[in-house]
Amino acid sequence: MERTVTVVPEAGLHARPAAEFVRTANEFECELLVGLADGDRTANARSTIAVTGLGVESGEQVRLVAEGEDAAAALDALEAVLTTPEGGED
Repeated sequence: MERTVTVVPEAGLHARPAAEFVRTANEFECELLVGLADGDRTANARSTIAVTGLGVESGEQVRLVAEGEDAAAALDALEAVLTTPEGGED
């Protein structure tokens, strides 16, 4: 399964949003990858270093790839993290 999502938090996938993203990814059993939607490079969604190393900024689109039994739920949860402004709902 794949999904493209626009990153909302002002910090992009750095600092707190990246930590929350990785924490959420680690709640699921499926294989999870993340990368810029317009690039070929992907990273393990369970690794803070790998996720922050992508350099994803606010407003950029990322491609989430999930494979496994709970893939749909994982994509839903990760999309929620990426589309929620820092500090919660506005």
